[in-house]
Amino acid sequence: MRDLQRGVFEIIKLVSRFMGSDKRQSDQTMPANCLPAFRWAGGKRRLLSQIVPLLPKKYNHYYEPFCGGAALFFHLRPSIATLGDKNEDLINCYRQVKNRCEDVIDVLQGFKNTKRNYYEIRKANPQDRVERAARFIYLVELSFNGLYRVNKDGNFNVPYGYKTKKKFDFDQIRYASKALADVKLVHGDFETTVAQAQAGDLIYFDPPYTVAHGNNGFVQYNEKIFSWDGQLRLARLANELADRGCIVVISNAEHSSIKSIYGNFTSHAVTRHSGIGAAAAARKHISEFVFTK
Repeated sequence: MRDLQRGVFEIIKLVSRFMGSDKRQSDQTMPANCLPAFRWAGGKRRLLSQIVPLLPKKYNHYYEPFCGGAALFFHLRPSIATLGDKNEDLINCYRQVKNRCEDVIDVLQGFKNTKRNYYEIRKANPQDRVERAARFIYLVELSFNGLYRVNKDGNFNVPYGYKTKKKFDFDQIRYASKALADVKLVHGDFETTVAQAQAGDLIYFDPPYTVAHGNNGFVQYNEKIFSWDGQLRLARLANELADRGCIVVISNAEHSSIKSIYGNFTSHAVTRHSGIGAAAAARKHISEFVFTK
């Protein structure tokens, strides 16, 4: 089966090249602030206008240990940066976009946006890192609400989102590749990612959290995506880094239990429109906290 899947990806690459789809690096000038390489549920693209004014104008090394879609990084494009995440496929995707961008695009161009192709690609388990990166971008772009979710066996299981008119922006991926050129990418725990942080460095923590808890059950709702022990460990680390002289910024849910563990930080309420929900009526404006110190 693995050999068959490998063969399918090889055929896709050959066909895309035969059809003239291996367009080389774009000649367009890279924008000062570029967009993320792919959509990411819970990403901060819609909150940038509220978060950026809270940041210092000058800082040394930029760290983002829960990078996800890394919207803030791509907006700021810091000269020295480290991005990290526990999601191995995510970090592999960034590494391949950084180092083998055109190869990733070659594979991605061979994928068709249909329900049948989506489930075939979702089922596939390519071992080649470039093919895996292209598959990752394809799935998160076309999945229901752009969600990334795996089952207990580690297999991606989000259904097709029926965005049949969706077109991949290959120049956007090329811009992301340029922005990542000098970035250190870390697959690992958030503490590992910032282990070398020093005074004057900017650290942006954006841990996984849900805002669909109303006023009750925050800990129970969040335990499956980022445990309460993880939240407490993060808060302790944030205080330690701030005491070390680092500039620390944290995004989190607007909830009393969260505010209580960041008592030494300044809290800012920010609001965004929720794009997640099966029906439009379920989507509304939601508030989150940004803590600074």
